[in-house]
Amino acid sequence: MHPPVLRSFSLLLCVAIQVFVAFQTTNISSGSSTVASEDSPPWHSPSKEFAFEFCRINNQNIFLLAIWFDTIPDKTIVRYPKQQNPAPEGSKLELSVDGQFTLTTPQGQKIWKPTSVFDKFAYAAMLNTRNFILVGKDFSPVWESFGEPATILPMQVMELGG
Repeated sequence: MHPPVLRSFSLLLCVAIQVFVAFQTTNISSGSSTVASEDSPPWHSPSKEFAFEFCRINNQNIFLLAIWFDTIPDKTIVRYPKQQNPAPEGSKLELSVDGQFTLTTPQGQKIWKPTSVFDKFAYAAMLNTRNFILVGKDFSPVWESFGEPATILPMQVMELGG
């Protein structure tokens, strides 16, 4: 191969790999749950750079469900659901087998549920793009954290009028 062709091929290959990695998913299946505690494992993006998990607020026994930069020493919150009240320790975030996605207190009271969602979910995924999505039974996204932005992030697409 000629050097310019080889360079072009190498560049194309690098871009293709980056696109593939950016859109890989690690599905969170129906029946999965996580609990508000410091020992509960996060739901990671495929790159492990981002995590969807609970964070303790001001050394109290309350937590905030949030997306974090998880690979830096000082974990930094990227975003959290709008209108979410803090969750007491032991609260549960669940993608139930009947397709509901809710955050409830240890006593079972609903704290948060995504807004504007009417479909049942097949699975959820934390993407490398910093977006947490819920995927419907027809395998199309029915809710995404980018749809309720509290912050604007690189690679985030804004809807017209958003």
